[in-house]
Amino acid sequence: MFKNKIHFEVSERKMILRLFDVFFALVGLYVVGNGLGLNYLQAAVSNFYVVFVLAIYINIFGAIFEMYNLQVASNEFQILKSTLLTVSTTVLVYLLTPVFAPELPANRLQIFAFYVVIFAALIFWRLFYVRFLASTRFLQNAILICEEEQLEELVLGLENIDPHYKIIGYVSGDKTENQPLSRDHFVQHVRRDDLISFVKENAVTEVVLATQNTQGITAGLYQQLLQLLESGKVIREYAQVYESKTQRIPVQHMARDFYSFFPFSRSNQNKLYLSIIRSFEIVVSLIGLIIGVILSPLILFGNALGNRGKLFYTQERVGKDGVVFNILKFRTMLQDAELNGAVFTTVNDIRITAFGKFLRKSRIDEIPQFINIIKGEMALIGPRPERPQFVKEISVLMPFYETRHVIKPGLTGWAQVNYSYGETIEDSLIKLQYDLYYIKHRSFYLDFNITLKTITTVLFYRGQ
Repeated sequence: MFKNKIHFEVSERKMILRLFDVFFALVGLYVVGNGLGLNYLQAAVSNFYVVFVLAIYINIFGAIFEMYNLQVASNEFQILKSTLLTVSTTVLVYLLTPVFAPELPANRLQIFAFYVVIFAALIFWRLFYVRFLASTRFLQNAILICEEEQLEELVLGLENIDPHYKIIGYVSGDKTENQPLSRDHFVQHVRRDDLISFVKENAVTEVVLATQNTQGITAGLYQQLLQLLESGKVIREYAQVYESKTQRIPVQHMARDFYSFFPFSRSNQNKLYLSIIRSFEIVVSLIGLIIGVILSPLILFGNALGNRGKLFYTQERVGKDGVVFNILKFRTMLQDAELNGAVFTTVNDIRITAFGKFLRKSRIDEIPQFINIIKGEMALIGPRPERPQFVKEISVLMPFYETRHVIKPGLTGWAQVNYSYGETIEDSLIKLQYDLYYIKHRSFYLDFNITLKTITTVLFYRGQ
């Protein structure tokens, strides 16, 4: 009945990038190595272990240097930069890997050939992806069923996330299907009786239900939805689409019985997971404190020159179960920064000292928090701990805000690596969505992903 069009979801696109990065790198090494008789290149694809190590390195360093960020992957200039950094780091670490990497060749030109082949394979594949896949194959048409007054917010909420996802029409979810306002510049209004024909004529692959008014889903519309489902069309609820594309929880579109729709990750109560994570946290914290001691001469000198005052400062923060604790940090602001009361930190905040800017950008200011982690007040990964006065203020406006406190606050987290420093209540809402997503999907895989993104933040000097 309907002509299907191939479309890849965000997660599928990332997997395609990962698999074909490795595939083309290995094919390039095999073809050039055998074609020119280069032993080192042949050895790099000679057995499972060396292939596996190279594949892991490409994926890990690719993630760190944003090769799998879809916005970066769709931009030719940015992908050139990311590929250069990824290949350079991958080759360097691979060459220094004992046992599992081939023995270095006597002819050092083969090392250069190894680098050039991997770089050429990745950059040609990625340019092909930008020009022939990202711009055409990944376009997806969808139709929205929602109330009239929600339309603009819901459409922009999805299209701003994924530029290849287009809402081309909407069906009114209101009880009475009124004559729509003129929206020639926006999305087309589709009458309920015309849903199937519109889907067929416009190659729509997905129907998104955003209406909470069940009276708007008439018997006729319901029957059409069943026919679409039987024909292979995807029908999803708006919150599900939003979560899958943004990796955030859309709390602003959920009712107060939010918890019934929010299955917390089993990892939050899994003793094995928590024990492994706790052991890892202690090891990393001890290493972090040792690094802090090594950097102490630089920090003391910079503080004396650019901060001129106390090196440390403590501040009350809200932790797990709402328990208040004192967080420890290197001071980055003027000593009298809050004489007029607590306020959100802003971009280019004049209260931040010259040396404080460096400490924040490099994340060095957070090294003392490893002590909080060892004491059990914080975790390595989790929602950032907020100040009690801000928690009280935000909780009044956001009923779900204190849900963040079901786990320990973290030194880094899903919100920190995906969103800039929060300056307003609106920013706090977006960060809350990320925090709740982490609480819902908490796992070793997500923790590993956050770790790689944190390394990216530090390397690209994106701290706040």
